[in-house]
Amino acid sequence: MSKKLRVLSLLLVLAMAFGLFAGCSKDEPADDKGDQPSGSDDANKPEGDKPSGGDAAGKDSIVIATMGETPSLSPVEHNAVAGDYMNGLTYATLFRSNVDTLEPEPYLVESYENVSDTEWVFKLKQGVKYHNGETMTVEDVVASIQWAQGFAEVSLYNNDIVTIEAVDDTTFKITTEGPDAMLLSNLCHHGNAIVPKALIDSDHDFNTDPIGAGPYKLVKWNRGDSVEFEAFEDYFLGAPKIKHMTWKIIPEGSSRTIALEAGEIDFIIEVEAMDAERLQSNDNIEVIQFNHTSHNWLMLNNEKPGLDNQDVRHAINTAIDKQSVVTVAYNGLATPSLSAVPMNFEGATEENADVYDVEKAKEWMDKSGVDPASVELAIICSDDTKKRAGEVIQANLKEIGINATIESMDLATYLSASTEGNYTGAIGGYTSSNLLSYVVGVYHSDSINASNKTRLVDAKVDELIDKAKVTLDPAERKVIFEELSARLNELCSQAPLYQPLTLRAYKKGLEGVKVSDSGGLRFEDVYWAE
Repeated sequence: MSKKLRVLSLLLVLAMAFGLFAGCSKDEPADDKGDQPSGSDDANKPEGDKPSGGDAAGKDSIVIATMGETPSLSPVEHNAVAGDYMNGLTYATLFRSNVDTLEPEPYLVESYENVSDTEWVFKLKQGVKYHNGETMTVEDVVASIQWAQGFAEVSLYNNDIVTIEAVDDTTFKITTEGPDAMLLSNLCHHGNAIVPKALIDSDHDFNTDPIGAGPYKLVKWNRGDSVEFEAFEDYFLGAPKIKHMTWKIIPEGSSRTIALEAGEIDFIIEVEAMDAERLQSNDNIEVIQFNHTSHNWLMLNNEKPGLDNQDVRHAINTAIDKQSVVTVAYNGLATPSLSAVPMNFEGATEENADVYDVEKAKEWMDKSGVDPASVELAIICSDDTKKRAGEVIQANLKEIGINATIESMDLATYLSASTEGNYTGAIGGYTSSNLLSYVVGVYHSDSINASNKTRLVDAKVDELIDKAKVTLDPAERKVIFEELSARLNELCSQAPLYQPLTLRAYKKGLEGVKVSDSGGLRFEDVYWAE
């Protein structure tokens, strides 16, 4: 490769130094008892004899509590964090995000080379097995990416791929529309998981039978209650030490806390902020915290009457006391947000952003010419934290004459309604590991009916995002991002609320727990201490 092309390749890698954790929407009645995965040696023991994950007899099992149920076990039929957790267990992608740096690193790929501005050549790892015993081929890779391009939920992460083709039995080539600073990050996304071509051709249902090359195999999906897995002994990076895994769906935060304290579960994905101090004071529980790259907001459907008025949206944004939202919803364990993009990404700015000012909010409302009593705003909340935030917002908006309502909804229904635009407002969020992936997912018009849930359409926003996608120099891209961030603050398509300080809690004795700043955790690396 020429010196020029080597430099170009290096710039592309540097452009993606933060990688991508799924680029997923963070919006996400359970029995508190951790069930034993079916098929285990303990399945027929009396209930009192079945060990939980951390007990001496249960070193090969773990029970994990999460608040939201995945909308699908297929890698291509959703773009939700809850689904990404499940997909990461059963499927493997060409690249994955490094836990320490968030940089894309080869996963199913052995090596790769950027041979021109638009051409990438990859060598596939050999001998990788699927759960059904078949061996992965280059033809599977080609078929999987082409298949994923047909699904609106994930096409955002592969629509810049013009062609993907087999070169030989171990090599494939991807051609992009132009220089693409997002390609390797996009290949980390669960939507680009590699599955057998034969199953794609036979219209296999990956939602009910998720055949992949990931570290775990599905045992049973008990809808509304739990998802059970067992270790895939032929996993190409080595069989996981924990052989039986159950994910319990426990929507209520305090119930998750009580279940961990009682030893009924071993790990909490979403720790109830109100219980943080209580868990931290428990000598039998470990609590880790990190500054999450996720961003939460009051989503506003820009197509709905009243909410289609930019001045009304500014009035709503200015009327919200975000410090109170953080105090009530997160027990102070979050940072109030003013900008339309996360402030821990380089290029974010608070230029044109609104600050809390009730009198200014009334001025915005008067300027809009819209009667506040005519604004219909039902705020969908899919968990208790969001409901608490929604109640603060409801009280704030009443001061400017907007009578908002609170509507509780399960995660799957909420995701469907908000994706299709069948809503007025919702507490939602988005998780990404770099600003480019974030703005493409949340604000580009191509992402409508996917993760652009405000349904924003703005030619200038699209132009700046498209320019950033082909700009390889970080300093130049930062300038573009600053202009874009200021423009998004001006449009105010939704009201930013907070960026959480995220917690994970688990039973003492569990080792190998390492969480990235985007929330990624590889459970195949987790084990119980002897």
